[in-house]
Amino acid sequence: MIFALTILAVWAIGWGLNIGLARADGISHRSKSIAIPIIFGLTLLLLWEVTVRGLEVSPVILPPPSLVMQTFAASLDILWVDFVQTVLKGAIRGLVIGIIAAFAFAIVIDRSEFLTRGLLPIGNFFAALPIVGVAPIMVNWFGFDWHSKAAVVVIMVFFPILVNTVQGLKASDAMQRDLMKTYAASYWQTLFKLRLPAAMPFIFNGLKVATTLALIGAIVAEYFGSPTRGMGFRISTGVGSLAIDLVWAEICVAALVGTGLFGLMTWGEKKITFWHPSQREK
Repeated sequence: MIFALTILAVWAIGWGLNIGLARADGISHRSKSIAIPIIFGLTLLLLWEVTVRGLEVSPVILPPPSLVMQTFAASLDILWVDFVQTVLKGAIRGLVIGIIAAFAFAIVIDRSEFLTRGLLPIGNFFAALPIVGVAPIMVNWFGFDWHSKAAVVVIMVFFPILVNTVQGLKASDAMQRDLMKTYAASYWQTLFKLRLPAAMPFIFNGLKVATTLALIGAIVAEYFGSPTRGMGFRISTGVGSLAIDLVWAEICVAALVGTGLFGLMTWGEKKITFWHPSQREK
């Protein structure tokens, strides 16, 4: 009975705080958009803690958040080594290579109707390839270090960025392009002054998808071969040794990194595409 009342009380307090904050006057929309998700997240963590403690769930099945945080603080050296191996070496390098390659191919495809009709369907086909099938091949080709993980990331992020960029380059209408022709603008002048700015909302959609895929690709690829470090390696060995609290600590790092990368892309989108209706503040 006490356990059920505690659960209801935690949920009611979190719900009431968010409802009151949402209805409050004198608080900016930006502050509300930050505070409300934080309160909701803390409420879920508290419910998780209370549920695990109240039902006496084994830490091997589901550790409470407090234990995960203790393990996180005690394993900072391990988490940092894994972060460098997976994120900085594998995910970020693969993401940068994939972005550059996708932009270059998008420009080439844009200049040829034949390539537009021929490569995009093939791109959609490759984008549907399962990572569990691609990762072992890349490990076999490029070895166990970060190179194979970066290769997997390139494959995963290349086609979402390519398709969105090609579609975005068609966003400017015919009247705008005709106006550039009347000014005797070259292809490259039209591209940089008209078509790329108009394509930015599409490009950032692809980039936001790519940041999530990059981290997932690097972690999953480490399951199929890795040096004795990396987030995927640590999760795999942690599950095998029943160190589930360390596994959750690695998951926390992945969640923080993924949120940070997505937030960085969102911030860049707001700064660059401030003119777009979706970015105008109400």
